[in-house]
Amino acid sequence: MAGGVSVVLASGFSPVRILNAPPSGTTFRRNRELFISATINLRARNTTSFKSKKAGEKNKEMGRWSFKDYLEHSKYLLGSSDGGPPRWFSPLECSSTLENSPLLLYLPGFDGNGLGLSLQYQRLEQIFDIWCLHIPIDDRTPFPELVKLVEKTVRLENHGSPNRPIYLVGESFGGCIALAVASCNPDLDLVLILANPATSFRESQYQPHIPPLKVMPDNLLPGMPYLLSLMTDSPSKLVMATLEKGVLLQQRVGEVSQGALALSSFISVMSDVLTAESLLWKLRLVSTACAFANSRLHAVKAQTLVLSSGKDQLLPSQKEAERLQKLLPICDIRCFNDSGHALFLESGIDLLTIIKASSFYRRQRYLDYASDFFPQKFTSPVMLSTLENGKIVRGLAGIPSEGPVIFVGYHMMWGLEVFPLLNCFWIDHDIHLRGLAHPCMFKKLKEGNMLDLSAFDVFRILGAVPVSATNLYRLLSLNSHVLLYPGGAREMLHRRQEEYKLFWPEKAEFIRMAARFGAKIIPFGVVGEDDVSQLLLDYDDQMKIPFLQSYYKEFNESSILLRTGSPGEIAKQDLHLPILLPKVPGRFYFLFGKQELRSKEKSDEVYLEVKSEVENCLAYLKEKREKDPYRSILARQVYQAIHGSDAEVPTFSL
Repeated sequence: MAGGVSVVLASGFSPVRILNAPPSGTTFRRNRELFISATINLRARNTTSFKSKKAGEKNKEMGRWSFKDYLEHSKYLLGSSDGGPPRWFSPLECSSTLENSPLLLYLPGFDGNGLGLSLQYQRLEQIFDIWCLHIPIDDRTPFPELVKLVEKTVRLENHGSPNRPIYLVGESFGGCIALAVASCNPDLDLVLILANPATSFRESQYQPHIPPLKVMPDNLLPGMPYLLSLMTDSPSKLVMATLEKGVLLQQRVGEVSQGALALSSFISVMSDVLTAESLLWKLRLVSTACAFANSRLHAVKAQTLVLSSGKDQLLPSQKEAERLQKLLPICDIRCFNDSGHALFLESGIDLLTIIKASSFYRRQRYLDYASDFFPQKFTSPVMLSTLENGKIVRGLAGIPSEGPVIFVGYHMMWGLEVFPLLNCFWIDHDIHLRGLAHPCMFKKLKEGNMLDLSAFDVFRILGAVPVSATNLYRLLSLNSHVLLYPGGAREMLHRRQEEYKLFWPEKAEFIRMAARFGAKIIPFGVVGEDDVSQLLLDYDDQMKIPFLQSYYKEFNESSILLRTGSPGEIAKQDLHLPILLPKVPGRFYFLFGKQELRSKEKSDEVYLEVKSEVENCLAYLKEKREKDPYRSILARQVYQAIHGSDAEVPTFSL
């Protein structure tokens, strides 16, 4: 390749990796200055890892980039191009503190500046080491050579860490690079995250502009501001996306004005730098990339997640996502109906959560639901627990802080209790409950399922794992706090008049495993589903409707059904969607009973005691809630209006 290729990774102020020599005329110091300038202005960050955060601490996002920061740094890169070749850079402090973090290579879109992930840095750096590819505006490296550059980096890093996957996050044009690299390296463990990939560029509304540009002088260059508006979507939308909620109106107006000025300045610089010849090169490059990537799709074996925007004015992204899902062997899609082409620059987009929710985060060749989890915080309710002396107290004082622990309880309709349960444990006690969930939440077996797999994203974010003896073993070996529902789908999808009834198997399934690890077993009950909703059509009702009967029969034949060989009601775990009528919200009541820790020789006896304790907890709560003066939502709202929204609402006397 003419001039050679320089690959520089800057960490802080010192380059730590150079591949190949810089081309003649390009000094090492100039490369170094470029990347210092692109990263040195990051604001101070809260670099404490999640492992050291205590319950109640606030996450002060001091180092979070804004859209204005992105524009300012992009403008600098445009105006300070040294004529050098494409190269890598790593933003300051974007080196994960999580053990065995995989490498994430960001491949930029049409602009090539490599800062498209800047608003995502703070979140992604928790679990990734991030490198970004920068392609100078006046660079003329052909697409095949760009593919070779990324391929060389991928192979080098794979050689150093062969047991960890490498993530290629390709945005627009970068998506074509990611697919091309994956097609040329089917033997490597790659994970592709493609945001509005330019494999659909041949259908772009900008494609017809290529022929006229061949004879168009620079001073008559058409459509540059228009092209930039397509790339960055609505300027006002992206400027507003940088603002924090709750700031004073005067401050908000000032920030909007500054953001608008930054955007205007950026477009002005871009228009000055991007000549007709440069624009023509860019468009031809994307066109070549589109053709190259599409011709190699058959060879792509990598795990792929396609993110598509519903309001992408540059590319038909949602249609393209559906096409790629049909062509690629391991492909999932996530759609963002209200987003534009510059997906990662929008305030409502959190790439880290998307990756985790889609079960695409792993630190080894195969996903380990137990060990590849890291927590995120939510809100918490009020609960009751039992001390060692048998006294029932408000809160979770009776819950052991150290694992392994198995919480065994009653499963409400649709699992309505799961979210407040997990939130309370994490917020108040820094305990991450790891739920054992139905396998249908993790793997889609056929098209046309009653619910899209994305409907269960939140469960995966919260750390759920597919229910199995192997996963229970792994969680207990990690000293986890495990959430287990012996009643499973039969209990969660119960029929009319069956609320608060346990559907447990006759044989003890978890006692011996708990005894092997010395795990404490804590039975619990929860009531309140009848104050939240009313069951209109249960399974038996729906089976009387011919087309629903046929649909559910076909669906369950292709699904993973559990305990089909068990005797009794527990075997009737056909999946379906109960029809519920919402009520004015009542209140959920949780009671965690006495701890059980016995030898595995008495597993049947312990199992019956645990089940009996769950039933006792349910009976206690159903009786006591009748005496709760704050059971209705109106009473609770009045209390909080007087004492403050953060005040803990009282309940019945204990």
